[in-house]
Parts: sequence; structure tokens; C-alpha cells
Amino acid sequence: MRFGLVAGEPSGDLLGAGLIRALAERVPDAVFEGVAGPAMVEAGCDPWEDSDVLEVFGLVEPIKHLPGLLKLRRSLAKRWIDSPPDVFIGIDAPDFNLGLERRLRKAGIRTAHYVSPTVWAWREGRVRTIREAADCVLCILPFEKAFYEKHGVQAEFVGHPKASVAPEFIDVDGSRRELGIGGDGPVVAVLPGSRRSEVARLGPLFAQAAALLRERYPSIQFVTPVASERLRPAIEQHLADAGVAAAFTLTDGQSQLAMCSADVVLLASGTAALESALLQRPTVAAYKVAAMTAFIVRAFGLLKVENVTMPNQLTDPPLVPEFIQGDARPDALAGAVAELIDSPERRAVISERFAKLRAELALDADLRAAETVLSLAKQ
Repeated sequence: MRFGLVAGEPSGDLLGAGLIRALAERVPDAVFEGVAGPAMVEAGCDPWEDSDVLEVFGLVEPIKHLPGLLKLRRSLAKRWIDSPPDVFIGIDAPDFNLGLERRLRKAGIRTAHYVSPTVWAWREGRVRTIREAADCVLCILPFEKAFYEKHGVQAEFVGHPKASVAPEFIDVDGSRRELGIGGDGPVVAVLPGSRRSEVARLGPLFAQAAALLRERYPSIQFVTPVASERLRPAIEQHLADAGVAAAFTLTDGQSQLAMCSADVVLLASGTAALESALLQRPTVAAYKVAAMTAFIVRAFGLLKVENVTMPNQLTDPPLVPEFIQGDARPDALAGAVAELIDSPERRAVISERFAKLRAELALDADLRAAETVLSLAKQ
């Protein structure tokens, strides 16, 4: 069997790697090919292109990359139509993958889309495109399956891969020892994002918030897992400009270890927010997009939910303070983190609810996703 895959950004790369390993266990001679990151390559995917090329997001930001992206999509479509895989799996990156899936499906190739776009939150009209593009949507959140069934789209809830690997018990002290973090002061994990644009917008704000927190808690320590080496110079510059570099421990990746070491996590709203919740960490989230993107979203009423941070879609009441666009200010972020630092009781309540969320989502997603893909191949 042959499987075509296209993944965007590091989170999609990890999802793809888990799926590849699960498929390979069931089909040992399977061939995997497409747009892949290092984790997928290590799992056995032949990389036609690096997943870095898809690390653009928003409504306006991708415009300057559009000619290259369209050329890549045409090239992939032709290559797979000329030599069809048994199933094509588009992993996240919906603005790129859905168009590719639609072309491949029209050519008779079975298609799956792994990770539902947030059509239930904004740009709901995209569900029509998904209906045309995907034979099946592999959902990682429990309420998504019912949403798609209402719109006539086949979908399977497979659980969340990170929930299956998240530890049930968090060894905070052990994590700090492994990172070389000592002392009795509070520890805050700071994750400004995995994309250059995220780090550019949020990195300075997070560093300035850290400076305010250090004034309040002189013994506070921070840890930042650097998502990729190309982001390190910008992060280091932000910390130096804010005068807090000495209070930070920077790691190469190891986001789970960094979050496990923390009393509170401050992060860019996205995949990391749910990972932090699955690790039972009290969390504060922020997000900023280009001003024009924000204007379009507001002007056309594209956002359909009150809270955008993923854990807040899964718990009632929402437990993650979130600061979006102009609300993402250093003083506001520092204040929200300080409230959690100063309330061990509140942190305990949040951790307990997040532990229940982990159990609800830990369904062995790699296995369930692989089984769904194989059923498509047999059809």
C-alpha cells in the first residue's frame, strides 16, 4: 500500500509520525510519501518537500507565499493523480490541504483530513469545502463528530494523540531537576509559539511580562522550550531587550518537560494550550494576528465562539485566561500569571479538571486514525 501525506508545522509533523508508525505496524511493506517534517521522515516518510513551506497562517499573511504554495499544490496533485496512492491524508494545514484533497478526490483517490479545521468556531462556510474534499475527517475533539454529521460529512472521533502519551502523574520536582532548575521561587514556562510570525508578535510581549513578574517575585524562574533552532536568535534578543535573559532556561524542544516543571504556563494559544491542559498545568494564553486579518474577522463576523483557546472549548467553565489582539499586553499577561501563582488552591482545582480532560481524550488516537485510514483504503 502507498499513502500520500501532507503535514504543516511541527504539530502536524508529530501527528503524521504517529499515524505512519501505526500504519506501518499493520502494513509492514507500506510506502509513505509527501510533505513531511523531521518526525515523519524518521518514522519512514519519503519527503518530497519539507513541511516548513506550509508554516503560514491567517487570512492576509499567506498572500506573499501564494504563488509558491499554488505551484507546490499543482505539482503534488499531478504527481499523485499520475501515480495514485491508496489513500491521501492531509494533516491540518486546511487552507493548503483541502484544495489538494478536493482535486485528488475528484480523480478517484480516497482522502482523509486529519484534525478538523475549527469550522465550528470561525469561517463555518468551509464545511462545504470539507464535504467536497474529504471522504472522512479524523477528529481529535469529541464534539466535532456530531457537528460534521449534522452537515453530511463522514467523521470519526479518534481522540487526541497527546492525551494518550501525556503522563497521568506529573513529576514537577523531577522535571525541574532534569532541567537544572533549583530554588524555592515560582517557575513559569513561557512558550511564544512555533512559527516565526508568532514569536515576532508574542515574544516581546511575553518577555516584558516576565520582567514585570520578576519585579514582583525576585526569585522567579522561567523556562522556554525553543520549538526550532531558527527561532532561538529572536527569542534570545527579546529576552535581552527585556533584561530577563538571566532568569530564563532555554531548551531545545522538550516542551512537555518544560511545562511539567512549571507552576504556571504562559503560551501562544494553539496546539500547545491543549498540551498544557493535558499535562494538568494552569495556563494563560495569548494570541495576535496581523491587523488586517483581525479587522476582516471582526468586520465579517467570522468568529463564532466566545473563547478561542482550545481547552476553553472543552471545559465548563473555561479555565484558561486568554488575551487576544490588543488585550495581549504585558501587564495583563503578568497579572493573570500572578493571580495563579498566588492561589495554590485555584491551581489545584484547574489541575484536577484537566486531569479528567486527559482521560476523556486518551483513546489511542494513532491506532484509531490508522484503522480509519485502512478502512478507506479497503473501500
